[in-house]
Amino acid sequence: MSSSRPLPKTILVFDVDGTLTAARQQITPEMREFLIEARKRVPLAVVGGSDFKKITEQLANHDTDLVQSIQKAIGDDKLQELINFALRYMSDITLPVKRGNFVEFRNGMINLSPIGRSCSQDERMQFVQFDTEHGIRRKFVEELEKNFGKYGLQFAIGGQISVDVFPTGWDKTFCLKYIENEFDVIHFFGDKTAPGGNDHEIYADERTIGHTVEGPEDTRRQVEEVLKKH
Repeated sequence: MSSSRPLPKTILVFDVDGTLTAARQQITPEMREFLIEARKRVPLAVVGGSDFKKITEQLANHDTDLVQSIQKAIGDDKLQELINFALRYMSDITLPVKRGNFVEFRNGMINLSPIGRSCSQDERMQFVQFDTEHGIRRKFVEELEKNFGKYGLQFAIGGQISVDVFPTGWDKTFCLKYIENEFDVIHFFGDKTAPGGNDHEIYADERTIGHTVEGPEDTRRQVEEVLKKH
């Protein structure tokens, strides 16, 4: 990588799963080294739907806590109504397999998985194919929006096996308020950038230059192209 002058008014912002890492996997040493070198030229940031602890476990094995809470934002009564509805809805879906951990409560969001987050990697990939063919999560999002959009909640297809639920305005554009006044150019890299995906809002935001990637290697290639232009 070139050691030319830094880019003081540009920042690169990354999704994690499917962008810097394979889904729910740790970053490879090669990708980590690449980012370390890139950081010498331009500031980097990551934004994700998982708790910060999970993100840092994937990227650096650090530990910390989030302060934003979906529970405080909408209250336990509405949360319980949402969870009860989701469990009933998912119980009526027939899939090749179902496992455990269908509802995961995180500080900033609720993660709903029709197959269950306890599935194996092979079962995960089987669900990905089934979901692509039958639109399981897309239909789930439509039902959630119809029934709970009135509560100020947003719903997005997240990762490979789940749907993310979070308060309106707490999508990934939430991070921009912390950096938009510090940088002239904000590049965002993510894999779920189509409408309905949990990268779409920040990808399409007028404050960012959005890049759709197909995995960590493609991310690296596109970052190299961005840095060549500066």
